[in-house]
Amino acid sequence: MSEANQGFGPIARPTRGWVVFIALMLLLSVAVRIGVALYLGDVVDAPPLLTDQRSYHALAVRLTEGHGFSFASGWYPFTPAETPTAHWSFLYSLFLAGIYLLFGPHPIAARLIQAVLAGILLPWGAYRLAGRLFSERPRVPPLALAAAAGYSYFALYAATLMTESLFIICVLWSLCAAVDVERALARGGRVSTRQALSLGLSLGLATLLRQSILPWVAILFLWLLWRGRANVRTCERVNVDVEHGLHRWGRTLSPLIAAGVVILACILPFTLRNYRVYGRFLLLNSNTGYAMYSAQHPMHGIDFQEYGAAPLPDDLLQSDMNEAELDSELLRRGIGFVLDDPVRYVRLSWSRLLDYLSILPEPSTTPLHAVGRLVGYGLYAPFILYGLILVLCSRDLRERSLLALLFILCYSVLHVFTWAMVRYRLPVDAVAMPFVALALDDLLTRVLRRTAVV
Repeated sequence: MSEANQGFGPIARPTRGWVVFIALMLLLSVAVRIGVALYLGDVVDAPPLLTDQRSYHALAVRLTEGHGFSFASGWYPFTPAETPTAHWSFLYSLFLAGIYLLFGPHPIAARLIQAVLAGILLPWGAYRLAGRLFSERPRVPPLALAAAAGYSYFALYAATLMTESLFIICVLWSLCAAVDVERALARGGRVSTRQALSLGLSLGLATLLRQSILPWVAILFLWLLWRGRANVRTCERVNVDVEHGLHRWGRTLSPLIAAGVVILACILPFTLRNYRVYGRFLLLNSNTGYAMYSAQHPMHGIDFQEYGAAPLPDDLLQSDMNEAELDSELLRRGIGFVLDDPVRYVRLSWSRLLDYLSILPEPSTTPLHAVGRLVGYGLYAPFILYGLILVLCSRDLRERSLLALLFILCYSVLHVFTWAMVRYRLPVDAVAMPFVALALDDLLTRVLRRTAVV
């Protein structure tokens, strides 16, 4: 298959008109997010705000006071007062603590800084990804940037003291890096050191923000290995030189090994910290077990309660287990819920799929989040669907978009079968922005053709 047919052509430089359009969209993006930040204000305990914000704020304040990753009082879901915790993202807690060291413990400072960063980098990530997927359609990247800039849920979470926005930026960055690596492998060329390090660093930072990305990392590496293997086999059919074939394998494996080393280097300091604190292995965060336990708990029946937190078993509350031990035991019991009644688990997962794709707000949804759902996903969903249909119905477009489609599928399946909430869909929405732009580009082309005929 030719390079052009795989969608790996060079990214077109925008014309002067598109440059002005991009600049205006980025300014609008930042302005809207700053407005949301000012609306949310310098507090973390107001009713509309989510529990995670209070947790990260409390952790950041404790870090600036020299108490480490701990809380002054007993904390959700199972952390006693003055006890080291690994439940929350280490990187995001440090990010907030750094801002608080500079400006004092003021959430508004973090909101404004994050609003500016996310207002620029998230739409820009959508622009770069669209340019890699649809390089021969010059209108698509600017339209993807505009779509991401105007997506209301992105604006809302840009000013929220949670990992969402920074995590999404890292996901978009990692997919751009992965496409670059795939492009080099598909051409039979050498993956540059910069490309390998970019892939590893983006995935490493994403993992430190939210470790749920790790199953996707494994799938992505297998995908890139398979793409490299296909190229090696093609070369071997042309040249039976064994030494040449081994050299080709080295070109495929070395960048993946380098990227993997970078990911491990990001995680290792916190793994060592956890071992020192808990006396046993805990890769990163202690939230996997509770998430699995709470999400599959019989209290849900077959209708998932996305904001329902299952109570901890009395025997665990009365035990002297540390967080690492609790995480392992809760994971075991969560898997036990699945094995005890797999039919219920399938029906429960079906209800999670409906929650995951939900447009209408829940009765308990705050007005701000209700507007975010309706104006965001409610408005964009038809264009996402239209763009996906265009891609799936065209072999050329489908080949261009395989990595993005694979991420959307894998990340969605992971959450549907574990814990699904609308905000967990946001990384998928961000990766779908190029498909929104493709739909808009197709509609615009059809309108221009009709106008020309008339």
